[in-house]
Amino acid sequence: MRRYEIRDDQWEKIKDLLPPERKPQGGRPPKDHRYMLNTMLWIARTGAPWRDLPKYYGSWSSVYSRFCRWKIAGIWDKILAHVSTEPDWESVMIDATIVRVHQHAAGAKGGASSKQ
Repeated sequence: MRRYEIRDDQWEKIKDLLPPERKPQGGRPPKDHRYMLNTMLWIARTGAPWRDLPKYYGSWSSVYSRFCRWKIAGIWDKILAHVSTEPDWESVMIDATIVRVHQHAAGAKGGASSKQ
């Protein structure tokens, strides 16, 4: 498994949301959805342009065309809606704007000594 690839448990959660695998219609057989999804995730996570896709992943234009087909078909919306319903708690971030501190602990001036 490479750095940007999804784990087996993550794949099991979303594989049924993808369209059925296409049957070979002559020519080169299509790559499977998981392989293509991992390639799309590599692009998304690295921020690289499509044309800078490593040779390991194959032709950038094949991946880009499948990405666009999934976008038009609403596949990405289904995947994002599905994975956003269940929090993973892998990284929880607390924003300082919601943490309240008592005024005496925050360094606020007050009391008899400050009225002079």
